[in-house]
Amino acid sequence: MTNIQYEFMTNLQYENRDLKRQVKEFKSGDKYLSMKETHKKQLEAEYTRNRKLEKALAEANIKTSKIHSNYLRVIEDMEKEHAKALRAKNKRIDELYERSLRGERRADSYLDEIKELKKRYYETGVKYEDLLEINQKLMVQLKRNHENSSLPSSAKQTRKKIHNSREKTDKKPGGQPGHTWHGRKTYEPTNRIEIEPPKEYLDISNYKPTGKIIKKQVVSLRIALDVDEFSTPEFIDLRTMKHVHAAFPEGIVNEVSYDGSIKAIAFMLLNYCNVSIEKVREFLSEITGGQLEISHGMISGLSKEFSQKTEAERGRIFEEALNASTACVDLTSARNSGKQVNVLAFGTPFNVLYFARLHKGHEAVAGTPVVDFVGTLVHDHDITFYNYGTNHQECSAHPLRYLKGSIENEKHLTWNIQMRELLQEMIHYRNMQENDAIPDVEETKKFKSRWREILGIASREYESDPPSKYYKDGYRLYKRLDEYMDYHFTFLEDYSVPATNNFAERLLRMIKRKQQAAVTFRSFEGLEYYCDAMTIIGTLRLQKKNLYSNIVEYFN
Repeated sequence: MTNIQYEFMTNLQYENRDLKRQVKEFKSGDKYLSMKETHKKQLEAEYTRNRKLEKALAEANIKTSKIHSNYLRVIEDMEKEHAKALRAKNKRIDELYERSLRGERRADSYLDEIKELKKRYYETGVKYEDLLEINQKLMVQLKRNHENSSLPSSAKQTRKKIHNSREKTDKKPGGQPGHTWHGRKTYEPTNRIEIEPPKEYLDISNYKPTGKIIKKQVVSLRIALDVDEFSTPEFIDLRTMKHVHAAFPEGIVNEVSYDGSIKAIAFMLLNYCNVSIEKVREFLSEITGGQLEISHGMISGLSKEFSQKTEAERGRIFEEALNASTACVDLTSARNSGKQVNVLAFGTPFNVLYFARLHKGHEAVAGTPVVDFVGTLVHDHDITFYNYGTNHQECSAHPLRYLKGSIENEKHLTWNIQMRELLQEMIHYRNMQENDAIPDVEETKKFKSRWREILGIASREYESDPPSKYYKDGYRLYKRLDEYMDYHFTFLEDYSVPATNNFAERLLRMIKRKQQAAVTFRSFEGLEYYCDAMTIIGTLRLQKKNLYSNIVEYFN
């Protein structure tokens, strides 16, 4: 028998023994009594437990009822509180809604105000920009002078001091050692005075003559009146009872007449020196010690008399001017009894003509050599002159001044600087050439090529940054230099043509000086007589002839 079988048999024996014991107890009844007693105890315990549970249940029911009652009261209170809170909330919502409406209305009004403020802001910004440009325009006007515009130097009230460009050294003023001595001009003596040498110099034992004569002159001016008085006896014709006398020489009509010497001095003071009639009269009286007293009317009529006596000479000058190959022409304004009139100046290398005109344009040109001129006209870009002549040269001095003005007022641009440098280089190149030299065509082409390149730079700069509406001088200059480009190179293609119109401007400067002295011409005829006088004076000066002697000859 194995161990397993042994253990199994042992367990069966124990289980059988236990079952026999339980059967024995049931048979004896002890088990029932024990079970009954146990059951009774269990019933009592259960009954006790049930009563406790019932009591607990009753207490629980009472408590539950109280809780339910309290719950209902709490719910009712909560509903009341909720309703109260809901009413307060609804009231708050209504208040917030009203505030929201008011806020929306205020927001709308604020938006309108913001729109209005934005509008005013933009309007203010535009006005500010306009004010900046107006300020720029005013600054341009304040800075405008003879260096950067066509304004003459005499018209500038606050002229700056022109400093000497030479460097200061420790040398004394005057001639320097080693330089050629330039003495004062000597004159033909009218009186010779010999000074005897001191007696000690005559001692040959101590002094020896060098053979040189030391001469020094004292020059003085003597003004005296030469009066030729013509007289003849008077008779009476007994038949006709008329008074008769011998004829006086031609030209002697008045009781006192003046020859060309006095008329020439008064005429030159009046027209060439721009002295007033009263000052001319006083001057002639002073230098003659009060002997010469000329009337105002006589002095005033000198210009008319001179104009009549030089009519043929002016016609000859007119014809000679037409044969010139180059002429400078310009216009300036004058005043006639407070009204503005004009004076045209026409100058050639050998002749000068002035013309008084009521208007500008073609009316001013009519009757002048400009109409029939077949050469090159040099002028300041007056469009009228482009209708006359066979070729033209724009004054180079004007673009230089205008470019300087553009540089000062358009500092963000570069084309104006380059163009001014190029124009200065062109003028310098021309000045270095001989007048009879043959123009270099290739060099001129190079200048034109650079000119076009700079104009291209100007086009791009003005396209990216348009000019201000208050300052368009630079832009207009660029357009003009582009449109009339060929007429800025005539002086490089023909060396007989000047680069500037300064000659005509110098001619008109005499008119300006007369205007400053006379303020206004009382009649247009007076201005015409003055122009006739300046035609003769200007031509004599240009031909380097003596003014006084020639004017005396014209009057005589």
